[in-house]
Amino acid sequence: MLLLDILSKDICNKVYIIAEIGQNHQGSVETAKQMILAAKNAGCHCVKFQKSDLQAKFTRSALNRRYISEHAWGSTYGEHKEYLEFSEQQYKELQDYSKEIQIDFTASAMDERSLDFLAALNVPFIKIGSGDANNFPLLMKAATLGIPLVISTGMQSLETVDRIVQIMEEAGHKQYALLHCVSSYPTEAKDCNLRLIPFLKKRYANVTIGYSGHELGISITKAAVLSGARIIERHFTLDKNQKGSDHRCSLEPSELAALVKDVEQLQRENILLKEVYTPSAIIDILGNTMEVEQALADVQQKLILSCELPCRHKLGKSIVAARKLEKGHQLQEADLLIKVSEPPGIFAERYYDIIGVKLTSSVDEDEPITENNI
Repeated sequence: MLLLDILSKDICNKVYIIAEIGQNHQGSVETAKQMILAAKNAGCHCVKFQKSDLQAKFTRSALNRRYISEHAWGSTYGEHKEYLEFSEQQYKELQDYSKEIQIDFTASAMDERSLDFLAALNVPFIKIGSGDANNFPLLMKAATLGIPLVISTGMQSLETVDRIVQIMEEAGHKQYALLHCVSSYPTEAKDCNLRLIPFLKKRYANVTIGYSGHELGISITKAAVLSGARIIERHFTLDKNQKGSDHRCSLEPSELAALVKDVEQLQRENILLKEVYTPSAIIDILGNTMEVEQALADVQQKLILSCELPCRHKLGKSIVAARKLEKGHQLQEADLLIKVSEPPGIFAERYYDIIGVKLTSSVDEDEPITENNI
């Protein structure tokens, strides 16, 4: 399998391309099959969905909040998400169809229950999205499964990425990749920060680095490949004008096919035998465009960007109470869960920092633990 060869670095001059269908299927299995076939015809290696157990991923307050949007599929956020969520049987049907037409099939595990389901489904790899890159208990469990992992790093600090690598090393898990990502939809060229790809490659020399892009068009993604990305993930849609917030920053079939064709041309011309090109060399290869130049601007450090804060506050994971906890209680792992919470609480990366801390006020079950509680 190409992905395994790339993860092991047996192959360094090819790119594994993932079509992120996500929930752009509009809740329809038949539409999902049309998208799988379109991704196959475009030349992609893999299609990816998003698997959630809604009660495990979200607090009740997050699910019950009113959802007023032109993109809503229900009156509450829970109803909206439920409409777009496929059942386990539907996942098996889509996996069988993907196998029939010979394209890899997988999904993001958005919570521990979904992680278990995907492991049982025997997918070739499991994706950990940016929203769970700071969910250290989930990562620890995933690292013990013996299944390849692809982990996005959007809206996370460098300290968190260091911790991800530490978790993988401590588990002895070597078959994983990190994807540079900016969690902004769509991402402006100036925020793409492609110079972080060679930065990550240098910092984590034994780890395959890829790119999950949310920008418009394909030029910046090609620049990401020339910057050293060997796994590419782009959101995919049949029509950008469809209902749904992800369609706008997704590629339509003709764009996805053009991306695959252009990457394959770079491979045929042996340009990818060199893993990392300088910004000036990339511009010489691709042609000088303002968006590529902006995306390749110098960057010294991986930071959480201001453009990522709306997504981090809406979909970032918080620490919540697994049961009612009384004032003065000393927090233990069994007391805590990590979920998307409304309102948000302490961000998930501090999970192990607050173990052993005493509560200064009581917290109800399924409610976020905030700075005011410790």
